[in-house]
Amino acid sequence: MSAKQLLIDAGNTRLKWALREAGDWVAQGHGDYSDWSGLRQILPEAARCHVASVASASRTGELEALLREAGVPTVWLRAKARFGDVVNGYADPHQLGVDRWMGLIAARARTRDAVLVASAGTALTVDALAADGRFLGGVIVPGLQLMRQALRAGTAGVEPAGGRVMPFPITTADAVESGLVAALSGTILQQHARLAEATGQAPRCLLTGGDAGVLAPWLEGTFEIVPALVLEGIARVANEEKSE
Repeated sequence: MSAKQLLIDAGNTRLKWALREAGDWVAQGHGDYSDWSGLRQILPEAARCHVASVASASRTGELEALLREAGVPTVWLRAKARFGDVVNGYADPHQLGVDRWMGLIAARARTRDAVLVASAGTALTVDALAADGRFLGGVIVPGLQLMRQALRAGTAGVEPAGGRVMPFPITTADAVESGLVAALSGTILQQHARLAEATGQAPRCLLTGGDAGVLAPWLEGTFEIVPALVLEGIARVANEEKSE
């Protein structure tokens, strides 16, 4: 029987998955919820699965049915009060999105310094972790696509697509794209400054999510793109469970 671990990061609009064997990443993939074929292909190799889902109830139900049909024992993860020395500072620890919690766990494994975790997906979340492992809190704002949808729905004559980021835009499309990127990158930079002030040191920043590459060029300082950050956190939790 295969000893491979299947790890699934089920986001609002996309799935990411990975297979691990003996601590090594042996396969990774991603897709949206309209096509499950990539995930179906690797299910026969999985001995056990760990899922971090922030997807809708219907999409989570589809995923649950797929795993049950394949006969893969599955652990559905959620945020907890602590993991190792990572302490969840939320007023209600279980209310924190499990994807954010996995990102913080992965960030702690990468650095013992203060670190900012910015996930640019359907929403942008920016979370602060102190050098002692305390999660200080974070902010949530709509992501690029949600902002574009809001402009399209709430304005007349504004087509929020096809623009470029410029210092002083002179077309509507460029004005929209420049404004959206400024809003999101500005949120990250503000939280970075706040964390630096709170901890007395310049924190590292880890970027993840589908739009990380769009925002990275407009951020100052040391910002590292880590596409599989949530999966790294899931792997840490799965390995801890295995060792107990």
